[in-house]
Amino acid sequence: MSDALDVQNITVAYQESTVLENADFSVPQGKLVGIVGPNGAGKSTLLKAVLDLVPKLHGRAVFFGEELKKVRSRIGYVPQRGEVDWDFPTSALDVVTMGRYGHVGLFRRPRKHDKEKAYECLKELGMEQYAKRQIRELSGGQQQRVFLARAMAQDASLYIMDEPFAGVDAKTERAIILLMQKWKQENKTIIVVHHDLQTAQEYFDWMILLNKHVVAQGPTEEVFTKEKLQETYGGQLAFLESSSSEKAGNPS
Repeated sequence: MSDALDVQNITVAYQESTVLENADFSVPQGKLVGIVGPNGAGKSTLLKAVLDLVPKLHGRAVFFGEELKKVRSRIGYVPQRGEVDWDFPTSALDVVTMGRYGHVGLFRRPRKHDKEKAYECLKELGMEQYAKRQIRELSGGQQQRVFLARAMAQDASLYIMDEPFAGVDAKTERAIILLMQKWKQENKTIIVVHHDLQTAQEYFDWMILLNKHVVAQGPTEEVFTKEKLQETYGGQLAFLESSSSEKAGNPS
């Protein structure tokens, strides 16, 4: 069985600054994967590079043994909330229905079945009462759940998510992780850029530690160690650990 994602020596530079250098790793199918690293480590750039959303200096990404163009409909992408135009005049149900375009075709109208599927996805995330609400009228957590419902409606094999927990309330965070766990049970693969070390070990069974290059990758119990985190974060690690302890109510 081919890996869900095989990244081969991807390098990305903006102007004359290299932000990602020879990223090389593979992700088996059916894993819940966390990508962690300090600010400026190239995490979001990595996701965009594998999806051909930013140009690469060199390297390639292979999905399920195929090039992206052959399997694009099997891949769901949830960008950071800050990259979405929330003023666009559309309803929550219409946003979720967009996730069905890979099934109905880009220039064909969604069928009744597709609308029903979109509504069921909203319902599963507790958002059915907002189906006709304009997306710009929703809270940040509600907007994130709508985008997750859109990803669910796509019925992809691989989900790539850029900081889905950022800026959401506890209820939404719980809904997100429950959805990810459900997808994993269905042997789907989920790759998530994540910033909270306190929850990373709990949420993910596979980890990629990144700081412009891949420091370590593999099963969480092997990768998420003090030594490898120190190598990834350097002097920032003590600060992050202190912040995590204070959040937990155990100040050091």
